[in-house]
Amino acid sequence: MLLEITKEAELTSSEEAALLKIQAVLEVAQAVEGLTETVISLVLVTDEAIRVLNKEHRAIDAVTDVLSFPLATKHEPFVTNNNQILLGDIVLAMPRVRAQAAAYGHTILREMAFLVVHSFLHLVGYEHSTLALEQEMFVKQEKILKGAGITK
Repeated sequence: MLLEITKEAELTSSEEAALLKIQAVLEVAQAVEGLTETVISLVLVTDEAIRVLNKEHRAIDAVTDVLSFPLATKHEPFVTNNNQILLGDIVLAMPRVRAQAAAYGHTILREMAFLVVHSFLHLVGYEHSTLALEQEMFVKQEKILKGAGITK
């Protein structure tokens, strides 16, 4: 797995430490999905930046916690000349991560991991548009998080 990280938001030392563990979490997700040689871009942004993206791409003028921009899915891969599968971009709003971690009583690592795994699953084609699909996706999220040693 190649994880390309872009930091457009300031991070605390605990957030930097959590970020170091996110690649391992995504490697578990990749293994659970039976994928190898994937590439993901993770962009850490401000609330204002994600609001603009949300408005541009989803026509929702509001801050959200995470956005997924898939380039391919597990079933329809975008493969490079070096046989890497480009999955797409995950955009994470760090102020929302902090607020949600505090609200839910989670660590920063738990909240970041949850949102990144959720977004990873969107990148490979999972959706939660129905209750059945939501349940399938949430079960998969918890399996990946537990496999990575991330607990509540």
